[in-house]
Amino acid sequence: MSTFASKAKLLAGGVLTAIACVALTAGTAAQQKAPPPDFSSAGWLTFQVNFLAGPGGPAPVRNDPAHPRISNGEAAATGRQPTYWIADLNNPNLKPWVVERMKKDNAEVLAGKIGFTPHSSCMPAGVPGFHWYGFQPTYFAQTPKEVVMMYSGDQQVRHVYLDVPHSASPKPTWYGESVGHYEGDTLVIDTIALNEKTFVDNFRTPHTEKLHVVERLKLVDGGKVLEAIIRVEDPDAFNEPWSWMQRYDRVPEPMTEQVCAENNQHLFDYGIPEAQKPDF
Repeated sequence: MSTFASKAKLLAGGVLTAIACVALTAGTAAQQKAPPPDFSSAGWLTFQVNFLAGPGGPAPVRNDPAHPRISNGEAAATGRQPTYWIADLNNPNLKPWVVERMKKDNAEVLAGKIGFTPHSSCMPAGVPGFHWYGFQPTYFAQTPKEVVMMYSGDQQVRHVYLDVPHSASPKPTWYGESVGHYEGDTLVIDTIALNEKTFVDNFRTPHTEKLHVVERLKLVDGGKVLEAIIRVEDPDAFNEPWSWMQRYDRVPEPMTEQVCAENNQHLFDYGIPEAQKPDF
């Protein structure tokens, strides 16, 4: 083989190697820059207001089998009397003070008190209670710096700030401070600084300001379903962290307005917002 042929062969081999490296680098870069999941292309609707099994860990609170839950839908279909949520307090993950408070609440509801839910009482649900609203769709607005979650039933809104740390000492609020980031096809939301005015479920399970919630949201079933895996931690209320799952169906519907407080004032007397005079 001539010197020229040898150099040409070496050059060709180098070019092929370079092309392979460029292709591999480009593939890696494309993978790293893959677009985040698009939750904003539709509304997301669920009628599921009880826990779906999470990825292991202690079981969440369940309904007391001595007082079966009969929903409005079941009542309409069977003619039976609808009932409120009554917690089974044999759950070993509940701290003693939580059990005592819920025992008192169960007794009051069984004696005729209206069983509180944020959906029917027009109150902010907090986190993770935001996932219990249901019956009207939830919508998303996504930007590079923020994800906004909007429940259409009463225009309840959550803000998730992307790729930033938590504040040093955030003041507890109804929806706390939520920061998030994308891990491939999953939006991970970390929420702290939640006030004690909300409950973690429809059984009216209380929590403290140490509540820490991590949500992992992703599209499944070919984008037809939004799946949320929620991990709940509060060392002053629960002996161990626990998890559950919520699933939403895609609904291609525009957002509509529903004013909750104007419809439910006759049911509750503990703080539904009401304007006594115009502010203009």
